[in-house]
Amino acid sequence: MRNRRRHPGARQRPRPAIRTLVAGVVALTGVAVSVMLTATPAAAHSYAATVFADVSEPERGVVRTVLDIEYVLLATDGARAMGDTALEQEAYADVQASGRDPEKLTPAVLDDHADSVEGYVLPRFSVSVAQDGEPSQACPNAVVAPYEIVIRDGVPHARLVIEADCTAQVEAMPVPYRITTELFPGTAPGGMTTTIVDYDVRSGAGVASLDTDTNPSMVTTTDWGSRMGEFLVLGAEHLLLGPDHLLFLLALIIGSRRLRDIVLAATAFTVAHSATFILAALGVVSIPAWIVEPAIALSIAVVALWEMRRFRRAGQADAIGVGGTLRPLSGKAQGPLDEQPLVGGGGSAVAVREQILAAPASAPAVDGFTRGDLLRIGVVFAFGLMHGVGFAGALGIDEPFSWDLLGALLVFNVGIELAQLLVIAVVFPLFVLLRRRLPSAGFWIAAVVAAIGLFWFAERLIAGV
Repeated sequence: MRNRRRHPGARQRPRPAIRTLVAGVVALTGVAVSVMLTATPAAAHSYAATVFADVSEPERGVVRTVLDIEYVLLATDGARAMGDTALEQEAYADVQASGRDPEKLTPAVLDDHADSVEGYVLPRFSVSVAQDGEPSQACPNAVVAPYEIVIRDGVPHARLVIEADCTAQVEAMPVPYRITTELFPGTAPGGMTTTIVDYDVRSGAGVASLDTDTNPSMVTTTDWGSRMGEFLVLGAEHLLLGPDHLLFLLALIIGSRRLRDIVLAATAFTVAHSATFILAALGVVSIPAWIVEPAIALSIAVVALWEMRRFRRAGQADAIGVGGTLRPLSGKAQGPLDEQPLVGGGGSAVAVREQILAAPASAPAVDGFTRGDLLRIGVVFAFGLMHGVGFAGALGIDEPFSWDLLGALLVFNVGIELAQLLVIAVVFPLFVLLRRRLPSAGFWIAAVVAAIGLFWFAERLIAGV
């Protein structure tokens, strides 16, 4: 039986394992895109809600909390919990009548439904005296000031001023208080509600992070290390549960052919977003959310499109499925190319499949870096500056400077970095293996990421108009 020689330029059929892998990637991508495209703005937001509490003790035993809750969140999840459909409908009409301008919203709807608003909030945000670390009965509380609408990072929040009267349980000495939140539990499948507590009472001061479902309470005498540990977890969760930041990181990983590439890109991203994160959180830098959010989405699309272009310029057209090139060569081919001789006469022709993401031959290299590599790092750094403002907006701390606050911000940022390293350590080796098996995978995954980024950009741009 004659052996059939495969023409070097002929394409091999994908192995079953490769077909299964590709099918899995396509299926997961399709599910992700479907969820993103069909999710409503409210559902998308409720995936990770944040409440802000500024707690003080103006007189012994009287604990005052200035509580800021997103207006739409209170008028949807809160109204549904109380069975007040009129509150939800009127709040929706109020937002539409304002032309989606948060500056034009008033607390009139909240005033008309004060029973539902206070009926939801007061039992779910409580202060009690912690004796020997054990909580006593919640102190009676009430709203003591008119409702307000305040703007945090371009988003309207309902402000409630609540006082808890603990005088009956407080003696002359300062006592520790336990602050507990049950606001908006499990706001979406896998969702979470974080309450950032900035407290300054007679028994202690600091910043703490509470999670309604997993860590709903804290004591005002909690040690610094425990509170900082909460911010470490919060930072990691913010990156891992933030699809826009994850997709940006994925776009960087797709275009990195060597470990050094992703390490340098991730370092540039880290340095940039760390700087603007600290500055924005401390109020030194302020950029409206209607600029930041579309810019973050655009950064995802730009980086992904950049990687697609590099794939094409690197001679991957044959692998991508849009045509290839043959180069006639004479003599023995040299260089790090995957070359296969064709059947021929005196000279030899080879089908050249250049390395993935290889730079054009004309691009000068310095210590292994081409101009394209350096430009890529610069672009990543520039976009990292904008992501840092986004991180700060998500944390939402708007308080005067203190060393405790700075410590919380730094630890939050460390949590982001640890999660980023975890993603790189898991995903980068998988992409390396996938590209070896199927060189076209990187191009098409980058295409999907670019499409999602462009969709988010248009969606956020329209919402901000």
